[in-house]
Amino acid sequence: MRPKAKLPKPFHLSLPATSANLGPAFDAAALAMDFYIKIDARPSAEYSISATGRDREICGAVENHLILNTYREVLEASCQPTTPLSLRIANDIPIGKGCGSSAAARLAGIALAVHFGRLRWTDAQIVGEASRREHHPDNASACWMGGLTVARMSGLTEGVAEAQVVCVRPKGKWRLLLAVPSQSLSTEEARRVLPEQYSRADAVTNIQNSMLLLAAFTQGRHDLLAAALEDRIHQPYRAALCPLLPCLQKLKGKDGILGAVLSGAGPSVLLFMDPKASAPNVRKAVTAHLSKNGLSAELIPTSIAPGGARS
Repeated sequence: MRPKAKLPKPFHLSLPATSANLGPAFDAAALAMDFYIKIDARPSAEYSISATGRDREICGAVENHLILNTYREVLEASCQPTTPLSLRIANDIPIGKGCGSSAAARLAGIALAVHFGRLRWTDAQIVGEASRREHHPDNASACWMGGLTVARMSGLTEGVAEAQVVCVRPKGKWRLLLAVPSQSLSTEEARRVLPEQYSRADAVTNIQNSMLLLAAFTQGRHDLLAAALEDRIHQPYRAALCPLLPCLQKLKGKDGILGAVLSGAGPSVLLFMDPKASAPNVRKAVTAHLSKNGLSAELIPTSIAPGGARS
């Protein structure tokens, strides 16, 4: 008798939240934040999920689960057998609020397929496949690689999409405050409000500001952020869907806030704090400003996570 093939070992994976676009770098840049979705996966007789943390009702629903759907689709496309999995998920990433939850879920599904299907995929292929499914490479690259990433799609290798990714390790200390509203916003809805064409002036301004933003991170120039975060491509059109943005942008240069941008497609807003400011005082000022304008949000202190997905 032939010996039975050994089942792959259980797989443990931790993926960070991400914030994409960063103002002018639309669909091109993102940063990883230091809160995570953690997944423990092992072969099982049938699919099952136990979930804790944020949005556990969504994370724990086996039917139409983004991680499991991606896992099965990648294996089927690679002509590999599909092994049912039992997942334990501990999630800290808000779902549907511009914090990279879908990119993390797609990457998790791809990583599970690579592990349990014994696929020999490179990082470029893993990020590329997630980016193809997301329709942009920014969140996927930062989630998988960590730090600040700049990315673009680069074509196919052996039928698998690839992305070119450059990781940037920002100089100095970059303190962040994420403002998360109670309502969610789908990326599809946020993209519908964008125009089909832009003026040359708007395109040039965004290119200039994106380059200035990269220089600010690489040289630790916090003083450049006020100008470098200005965007004319997506934020002006999404502001009506994301009321936190115009409200919090008024704090630029005040109360320890260097600038504010939509996190991804929104509706969450990422605030860059002055490293010399008192974090509790900044949070207090932001809370008071929101309340004065009839708004509220959960405020999450965070920072740029130097590492990406870890197994």
